[in-house]
Amino acid sequence: MRTEAPVAKNEIVETEIAGLTHEGHGVGRVDGFALFIPGALPGERVRVKVLKVKKQYGYGKLLDILTASPHRTEPACPIYARCGGCQWQHLSYEQQLEWKRQQVVDALARIGGLSSVTVHPTIGMERPWQYRNKAQVPVGLQDGRVVTGFYAPRSHRVIPMERCGIQHSAAEKALGAVRDWAERWRVPVYDEERHEGLLRHVVVKTGFATDEVMAVLVTNGERVPHVRELVERLRQTVPGLAGVVQNIQTDRTNVIMGERTKVLWGRDVIYDELRGIRFAISARSFYQVNPVQTEVLYSKALEYAQLTGRETVIDAYCGIGTISLFLAQKAKRVYGVEVVPEAVEDARRNAALNNFDNVTFVAGEAETIIPQWAEEGMRADVIVVDPPRKGCDQRLLDAILAMAPERVVYVSCNPATLARDLKYLVAHGYEAREVQPVDMFPQTVHVECVVWMSKEK
Repeated sequence: MRTEAPVAKNEIVETEIAGLTHEGHGVGRVDGFALFIPGALPGERVRVKVLKVKKQYGYGKLLDILTASPHRTEPACPIYARCGGCQWQHLSYEQQLEWKRQQVVDALARIGGLSSVTVHPTIGMERPWQYRNKAQVPVGLQDGRVVTGFYAPRSHRVIPMERCGIQHSAAEKALGAVRDWAERWRVPVYDEERHEGLLRHVVVKTGFATDEVMAVLVTNGERVPHVRELVERLRQTVPGLAGVVQNIQTDRTNVIMGERTKVLWGRDVIYDELRGIRFAISARSFYQVNPVQTEVLYSKALEYAQLTGRETVIDAYCGIGTISLFLAQKAKRVYGVEVVPEAVEDARRNAALNNFDNVTFVAGEAETIIPQWAEEGMRADVIVVDPPRKGCDQRLLDAILAMAPERVVYVSCNPATLARDLKYLVAHGYEAREVQPVDMFPQTVHVECVVWMSKEK
């Protein structure tokens, strides 16, 4: 049995790339030892410098492509090699969709033991650019100048960015206005090591159907200097500006948003529409970042719910009620649960805005509220879950089993935690019928899925 790796740090090696990791890195092997190589693609022969060696695998830096993949493309972004926002601009879009499906297939088999479940081809976009309706951008200093951009991979070093191929153009205009304002009035930029400075992040939200824009300043403190000048600059620069909001985050943390927000100018919400349903979106509320693909994803969730108008439905992690209102079109009653109080307020406002009277929204943790409902004897015909990346809490999974709905529709942004949770539900009497990957995040490694589960007869 080998006790030492066949490669050493700083060694130069050649290898064939056989696959991709869930982070999008190429996987090569030297005498069976796996090397993970950012930027390398399957089918390529590459020359690599070994950067890190662990017991089972190592990391390498791509030096030369000796034989290129026919699916390699020229990245459209000039800072792609340095920015951590996208991982796959060098891979053709058709192959991105193939590998995203493969990522789901592999996770279900390896983690969930579900190798026979049907995984459909990934549904992609006709135009996989400028699809994001939310930019969440850190602020930094470079050579004494205020910069905004995304972090370099595996760091908190801001890579200056003035244009981004996956963001809506309104974000570029708003970020430029905030940078100019911060430069002009010498607004102190936050330093996370010293926990000093004011301006931490800028968040820009855009309604694709309405062209409304909200600019959110995330600050390490209450007082924002020269607010009038900031608002005027944004109003002159950003068409459709509906609100300028401050979010206060004074904790020493990587969590972007704090608990408190206040309006500096205009409204506290913008509006958008999905399939004829109108939504109010506030600074902290969750709303899917790709509205074009959100319609695809939620339409598939509605199809898998198989509603006839007689069902009681629970929507866990309901956010501002997007899936809930899709379901309410065909359900008898829908109950939504969400932990962020502002999002619940938005959800209630959205139900009223669209004249839905068969929806109830409750503020609290899904893993606390739904088990309480189960203990009280409440039952649901369909339960829909759309959890964060960490997946469903064990208490929620047990509550689903206690309620024993006929169908469970699981929407997931993380194939690994999806596979883990499906394994548990399958072991306790449910069948995973179909999985539909949807490309919500083109040019990145991330993939969204919706799963149809039914109770075994």
